[in-house]
Amino acid sequence: MTMARASQASPARGALAQGDFQAARHLAARMLAHNPKDAEGHFLFGLAESNAGRIGTGIQHLGQAVTLDPQGEYRAQLARLLIMDRRDGDAASTLRDAEQAPPKDALSRDTMGCVYARLGDHAAALGHFEEAVRIDPQNVNYRYNLATALNFLGRADEAEAALEALLTFAPHDARAHHLLSALRKQRPDHNHVDRLTRTLTGTKDGRSRLLLGYALAKELEDIGRPDEALERLCAANAHHRRTLPYAFARDAALFGAVEAAWPLPEAHEAPAEDPIFIIGMPRTGTTLVDRILSSHPLVESAGELQAMPLAVKKAAGTRTPTVMDAETIATAARADMGGIGRDFLRRAAHHRRDPALRFIDKFPGNFFYAGFIACALPAARIICLRRHPMDTVLSNFRNLFAVSSRYYDYSYDLLDIAAYYVRFDRLMSLWRKVLPGRIIELRYEDIVADQEGQTQRLLTHCGLDWADACLSFHANNAPVSTPSAAQVRRPIYADSVGRWRRHAAVLEPVRRFFEQAGVDVS
Repeated sequence: MTMARASQASPARGALAQGDFQAARHLAARMLAHNPKDAEGHFLFGLAESNAGRIGTGIQHLGQAVTLDPQGEYRAQLARLLIMDRRDGDAASTLRDAEQAPPKDALSRDTMGCVYARLGDHAAALGHFEEAVRIDPQNVNYRYNLATALNFLGRADEAEAALEALLTFAPHDARAHHLLSALRKQRPDHNHVDRLTRTLTGTKDGRSRLLLGYALAKELEDIGRPDEALERLCAANAHHRRTLPYAFARDAALFGAVEAAWPLPEAHEAPAEDPIFIIGMPRTGTTLVDRILSSHPLVESAGELQAMPLAVKKAAGTRTPTVMDAETIATAARADMGGIGRDFLRRAAHHRRDPALRFIDKFPGNFFYAGFIACALPAARIICLRRHPMDTVLSNFRNLFAVSSRYYDYSYDLLDIAAYYVRFDRLMSLWRKVLPGRIIELRYEDIVADQEGQTQRLLTHCGLDWADACLSFHANNAPVSTPSAAQVRRPIYADSVGRWRRHAAVLEPVRRFFEQAGVDVS
């Protein structure tokens, strides 16, 4: 970059760093007015546009910057915008190009790591996070991303060391405390309860208090203080629930739209591929079954994909701001089911490692889309995990899902979760009736009690021969990017079966709600 260009680019970069996107856009526009083929000008203009919410325009300008000057920084940011635009294949291709001459700055290396992580390739992400930390060791975000990747890859000791190092720079970082608590089951002689209590006491920020509250509750449960744990959890969730503009009627409308959309039209030229879908309420054993199946030599896990919701959204063509809503479901119900199936497979392809293997999509929320799956992919196998209703409510209440996702707003109140479960149960009854034989329902408790027998049932449903490796799922070294990462690296255990009974008094309103709704909790 010449000195003249540097003097022009520096103010625009400074404005971006300060969050003044309007000023950055104005300065970058002046650069382009002077020279329409100024790669730096296109790069900065594209970043300003994307930060102002105009992702499509940002992609156009960053693409032009890469064409004019294919340097690593430009490619890293282009890949980030492409993944935001749900163009996973283009993002993956851009990353491959960036690897030819990786950027030298920490932000770009961290950005590449984040895009790899979004694609489910945590092994590829790790090296970029390590390099970002090497270049800028005091950046807590880079250290947190590194620890997260190590955790997903099963390297808990290294993740713990990375988080402790982070906390020396930022002792009140709630994300780090929350992840640290989840790395393993804490022991009475080795835990962070006192430190978490002190940190929580001195924290005012609502989101940080939520993360710290969950972390403290989890560790109290681990060390044998379940009543205190639930008390902390109830307080954290009640405070957060009061900040949400949520009413269960919103979720009820989604369930109603899915039920009203059936029957769906037959598919024309439906794909013959036979992916495996694992569905169910969250925290009911979906990750466990994913690990059992992906331990089979003919199967791989593609993780929790958004490929089916996005394929349905595209087929609907609705302009609503959410991927799933009543209008989208109703409109997509009149679309070409075969096209939805083909679009799903195209989107899923970018998350697969070995195309010769059958693959699993273990996004639990696909229970909303079971009808679309059955019609769009006639050969697909669908597995639904079930768990005792009371334990399902408690496990959803105890797990902190993506805080910014409105789809999980139901999970901060016990009775909201119970209402959600009732509608889930009713929807599964519909699928059982209209899709006989297409969905196998497995009970988590049965897997724990009879691992071999239920594994055989599972493999038979999927058309797979027996494989002893499926019984040793805990030895599977593939990455796990869900809250169950630590648990599924242990052999089958029964600690979580009937957990709700320890808290029967607190859960009594839930039991009565289920009784009135006709849900068996015996």
